Amino acid sequence: MRLRLILTALLAAGGLTVSAAGARADYVVLRSGARLSVTSYELLGDRYRLQLNGGIAEIPVADVLAIEPEEFFEPLPEPLSPTTPFHDIIRAAADRYGVDADLIHCVIAIESNFNPKAISPKNARGLMQLMPQTAAQFGVRDIFNPRENVEAGTRYLKDMLARYNNDLTLALAAYNAGPERVEQFGRRVPPYAETIKYVQRISRSYAKFKSGAALDKAQSSAKVADLPAEK
Repeated sequence: MRLRLILTALLAAGGLTVSAAGARADYVVLRSGARLSVTSYELLGDRYRLQLNGGIAEIPVADVLAIEPEEFFEPLPEPLSPTTPFHDIIRAAADRYGVDADLIHCVIAIESNFNPKAISPKNARGLMQLMPQTAAQFGVRDIFNPRENVEAGTRYLKDMLARYNNDLTLALAAYNAGPERVEQFGRRVPPYAETIKYVQRISRSYAKFKSGAALDKAQSSAKVADLPAEK
């Protein structure tokens, strides 16, 4: 951490270019909640010049919240599978409310680590960490009942996705901090460390799961295409 602070100070002082070649990558975290994976970055006055896998981009310094080594991120939860706790409940809620099961899975993993009795310091409860007033809004009788909790949490998540036109970043920020806070800050991710980290963790897990699923599908298609034609 001290080295990171020194590098930041050097950047501010002299336009130093930092390469991530010795690590896996660096992430430039934007105030919007988005993360960009970069191999190097350079401070040029009031803008960062970023080296991305697909080329170079320049971003105003004011839009950058932090620069973090990839190693700082916590391990991803395992992909959704029949052995995942509450798998059937997650699938049923996904089918009923039209929300991706992988996304529900990611939210549960980050919110409660699959503990149906979890209670946060802010009194959020159960698998999807519902506030009592939110649970009451969706007719939940037993907030610690896994099925009731996941169904209500999925409905709330669906409402946030609809409210923000399927913008996952804003929907997750609203799920965590409340839509009032997202609106308060101009329909942007509120500048709360907890909310920013929450959005980052779920977005990262979800993106990894979906990219892995897409790769598996492409590989399966390629195998089918390679089969000899029937005679």
